[in-house]
Amino acid sequence: MQQGKQPLWTKEFIVLTVSNLFLFLELQMILSSIPSYVKNTFHASSVQVSLVTTLFALSAIAARLFSARMLEKGHRSTLIFVGLLFALAGTLGYSVSPTITVLLLMRMLFGIGFGMSSTAFPTMASDVIPPKRLGEGMGFFSLSTSLAMSIGPTIGISMLQYGSFNLLAYTTAAVIVVIFPLAYWLIRTLPKGHIEPPMVPLEEGRKPAFNRKLWIPALLNMLMSITYGGLLGFMALYGDEANLAHPAYFFLFNAVSVLIVRPFSGRIYDKKGAKALLIPGSLFLIGGLILLSYAHSDVFMYMSALCYGIGFGVMQPTLQTWMIQVVSPKQRGMANGMFLNSLDFGVAAGALILGIIAKASDYAWMYRLSSLFIVLFLLIYVIQIVASRKPKTHVPLEG
Repeated sequence: MQQGKQPLWTKEFIVLTVSNLFLFLELQMILSSIPSYVKNTFHASSVQVSLVTTLFALSAIAARLFSARMLEKGHRSTLIFVGLLFALAGTLGYSVSPTITVLLLMRMLFGIGFGMSSTAFPTMASDVIPPKRLGEGMGFFSLSTSLAMSIGPTIGISMLQYGSFNLLAYTTAAVIVVIFPLAYWLIRTLPKGHIEPPMVPLEEGRKPAFNRKLWIPALLNMLMSITYGGLLGFMALYGDEANLAHPAYFFLFNAVSVLIVRPFSGRIYDKKGAKALLIPGSLFLIGGLILLSYAHSDVFMYMSALCYGIGFGVMQPTLQTWMIQVVSPKQRGMANGMFLNSLDFGVAAGALILGIIAKASDYAWMYRLSSLFIVLFLLIYVIQIVASRKPKTHVPLEG
């Protein structure tokens, strides 16, 4: 009882949430806009355009594998500041890249920096949240990621449309700069309310054992992210195909849904477990994608965005909290790294796979068929629930 009354909204938690919001906001502002810039400026082929996202994602994934080990050793401040410096250098390099090769190198540099810093923030957040409020706390924390993923593309596309790519690049660089003083304040105050993980002697485990309980939630997160990759990569093009006046507003209405459902979804998780959110959330995702595929007016598109946002808003923090709960505190860096890696890999794979589908048919059919990834999500999850009932091992599944 006493532990349940521990405060959630501490200064450290608020600063971590805001820092994570800014980090993902600048990513999403660029991610949605840079393919168009590369195609128009360098007359790039579709393969070269896809490399802009793919190389970034692979670099971030590789960096997180290294970052998880550093987090276990307690090197969080180094990870944050070096990561932010790399991300800033890569962002500033976009607008001065003379060739597409140089720009792709800048994307890789940014991916390394983003991978490092984006692993540290959620791991630190999971440590400052009271254990009995972990679902609620991670729900609010991951709201910063979901909001950035929803409003970032709207801001980025609008700045590119009404301003210039240079303006967009310098604005996102400024957002990164704002994170530095927040991170510095956090690192200075963290020891007062937080104990860093102990340094791990090499003999205790040259290679920390990987927790196999992470595979299922990571796979589910990847399947969900594939559908988001289709939205992020092709929403503007679908708007042209379906004669939608403001396709970028899809992400805005998506954000509205996320804001509505996120405050209470974490409490539902803490009381009833993951299945109370993942199953209905999946149905909302499927409904949103099907509605979108038949949208021939902005109003219909807004309805699909609200529906998709409800599903995405409850499922993303649920999967992240599940992954954190099935590992020991020392392995939270590994869990958060795998959560983010599965998200990035899903977005990159979604852009590639769904792009092939769209080329063979059209964007409307692409969105209809993308809902099959969520059907597969449901199938795998239901099998996991049934299998887990024999030896009761997965606490998040049963609440």
